[in-house]
Amino acid sequence: MKIHYLIVFCLGIMTLAAAQESKTAKVKPTHSQVSYGPMDDQWLNFWQVPTEKPVGLLVHIHGGGWIGGKATEAVNPSQLQKGYSFASIEYPLAGNGHVQPAMVHSAARAIQFLRTKAGEWGFDPEKIVVTGGSAGAASSLWLAFHDDLADPDSEDPVLRQSTRVSGAVCAGGQCTLDPFLIRERIGDECNKHGMVFKPMGAESLEDLIENWETKYRDLSTECTGLAHITKDDPPVYMSYGADMSVPAKNPGHGIHHGMFGVLVQEKAKEVGVTTYLKINNSEDQPEISTNQFIADLLLSQ
Repeated sequence: MKIHYLIVFCLGIMTLAAAQESKTAKVKPTHSQVSYGPMDDQWLNFWQVPTEKPVGLLVHIHGGGWIGGKATEAVNPSQLQKGYSFASIEYPLAGNGHVQPAMVHSAARAIQFLRTKAGEWGFDPEKIVVTGGSAGAASSLWLAFHDDLADPDSEDPVLRQSTRVSGAVCAGGQCTLDPFLIRERIGDECNKHGMVFKPMGAESLEDLIENWETKYRDLSTECTGLAHITKDDPPVYMSYGADMSVPAKNPGHGIHHGMFGVLVQEKAKEVGVTTYLKINNSEDQPEISTNQFIADLLLSQ
């Protein structure tokens, strides 16, 4: 009898564990590794939320300093229970020998490609929010602030689509990689991070600084968001770690410093763009959460 009870007890534990596992098991994409451009590393994953009417789309851009990283291959069920569809993109990396503007232009092309799939995949092409951390946040800020790259006369139907988005949610994002502005506002430890110079094709920080005016300034400015902010841009939500001390303590602290968010807010206030800046553990917090920010943009009628 004891053995019988023990077996029943163990089976019950196993069933409970299986149920818990099923609740936490990640969901594979509805459409996996779909090519959105001619390069091998231009592909995306898409998770469709079945609805009677098209809903918005949240597009995740992975981080890694534009040097490394990988697109999301599975998501938690809770992500899809929020009521909007989800996508993640892969893109060319400096670690694989690419240079800007390949990274940001790939993010733009991914948005354009997704718009060509809106009817088939059941989402609203007018409601797209981009999100990411670190370099993914930098690309998201760039997309939010850059002028539309749509070319209505292009022979490529993808490039005829708009690159504009409804908003951006960014964690630890870089709005500029100008080494002189970084030195002034954040400190030279930040400049030591490879993201500042490698994606621009510079061999070293010294190369970047020495040849800034003649070779790198225009490219770096074009591929980061700060210089592109204008009054017609969508709202952005930025979050950063609690340590706002300057100069930055080390490259990792510097490259994700909250001062990048302050720089965005300063420029945005000048031109009238809505921004939310969350510094962890700060008493002054945004009036809405990131989840509410996204829901307002993607689920509102």
